[in-house]
Amino acid sequence: MPQLSRRRALTAAAALATAAGVQTVAAPGASAAGHDDHHSPASFDEVYKGRRIQGRPASVGGHQHHGGGYAVFIDGVELHVMRNADGTWISVVSHYDPVPTPRAAARAAVDELRGAALLPFPAN
Repeated sequence: MPQLSRRRALTAAAALATAAGVQTVAAPGASAAGHDDHHSPASFDEVYKGRRIQGRPASVGGHQHHGGGYAVFIDGVELHVMRNADGTWISVVSHYDPVPTPRAAARAAVDELRGAALLPFPAN
């Protein structure tokens, strides 16, 4: 039987650590994109501080690469939102203040806009 070298021991340890890390990261119910498919935010449509805010799951053809398949609107203009890895949400208006839901992101944007109109964000 061949003797175990330091290189082989380190390689085996690295392989085991990698395999253990992959199993830890892939939590039950999480999709391959890292989002929990079972906890999609509910749709909303309300007036907040005189502004109509709406949110709903985005259609397949919409801009869903950052928003986790969710669209938010303020007075009919799309507010681009993004879901963070920890499940919080940010928008282009309040990018450095993560909030727990897209509704909270819309409300934070209304607060930050202080009555100003939300301008359309140019698509790339």
